[in-house]
Amino acid sequence: MPRDYYEVLGVGRSASEGEMKKAFRGLARELHPDVNDHDPEAEEKFKQAAEAYEVLSDPERRRTYDQFGHDGLKQGGTPAGSQSFADIFETIFGGDPFGRGPAAGVDIGTAVEVTLEEVLEGADREVSFEAVSVCDHCRGNGAEPGTPINECPTCEGAGQIRRVSRSVFGQVVQATPCDRCGGDGRVPEKPCGECNGAGRVSEMRTWEVDVPVGIEDGQRIRISGAGHAGDTGARAGDLYVEVRVRADERFARQGTELVSRMELPVTSAIVGGEVAIPTIDGGEERVTVEPGTQHGDIKVLEGRGLPPLRGGERGDQHVVFELVVPTELTAEQRELVESLDAELGVPRPAASSEPAD
Repeated sequence: MPRDYYEVLGVGRSASEGEMKKAFRGLARELHPDVNDHDPEAEEKFKQAAEAYEVLSDPERRRTYDQFGHDGLKQGGTPAGSQSFADIFETIFGGDPFGRGPAAGVDIGTAVEVTLEEVLEGADREVSFEAVSVCDHCRGNGAEPGTPINECPTCEGAGQIRRVSRSVFGQVVQATPCDRCGGDGRVPEKPCGECNGAGRVSEMRTWEVDVPVGIEDGQRIRISGAGHAGDTGARAGDLYVEVRVRADERFARQGTELVSRMELPVTSAIVGGEVAIPTIDGGEERVTVEPGTQHGDIKVLEGRGLPPLRGGERGDQHVVFELVVPTELTAEQRELVESLDAELGVPRPAASSEPAD
């Protein structure tokens, strides 16, 4: 037995026309096959909801159904399902079952490059890109200024071309934007000389981009409304600027932390001393090298790293010491080193008599 139409719509038998319309609108948005691909029964439920609303929205057929049920509809009057679902949508949604209006403009993507110093201080970059804009000459209506705009003869002002087809729902009218007027329903009597009646032109734009302090490599900056122009009455797209941080041979970045390397003569590592370490600020910081410093030891310069993106204290700079051993010695230098070696009494590795693998 077919389901009760009131039950299908989820309304009571005394529901008003407005309540039924609201109920069907919600079901149509939820169950339409174009948006619901996770419920295998969505298509059938959608068909039932459309059929129920088709009957109950007609006062005469609703009275017949209330008095005689489904059998009454079969025996007299127009059977349920005879009205195309596209016509139902036209009544409720104004031709679009999902309330879509003019299409928004398309987003644009571009990129800029900054240095680590600019990550520390922030930077301004000028970007140039091609974008679709509203024609200034005709202000987007496609007509030469001072000339009339007439009803489109192809779609007769509807902005859509309708084609009838058969589907699982029965007879369905599919509407597509009119090729002649682009969906506007009107055409200029004399097309604009600048945009040839399109109402849009392609032009080069230049935009000043503020690159914030602390930005990470690969992050994007969104500039609302700086993309391609949308349809009349719709918002423009956005501009997305990807920031690429140039590699720096002096520093490796790990978030807000910086890592640098400092060559240290082996003699300085033995006796200690003081060295000047370059920082990202462009200056130097003098630090003490402790006697006996080993290869790979790390010195931390607090607050000499990078700031976080949304503000806060700077990270640290981690300085990795790399000991430098001289490769060429004079006879006198060699004698001094051998004397020091004997004095320190550092054991030498025993020579192996076995051949190397």
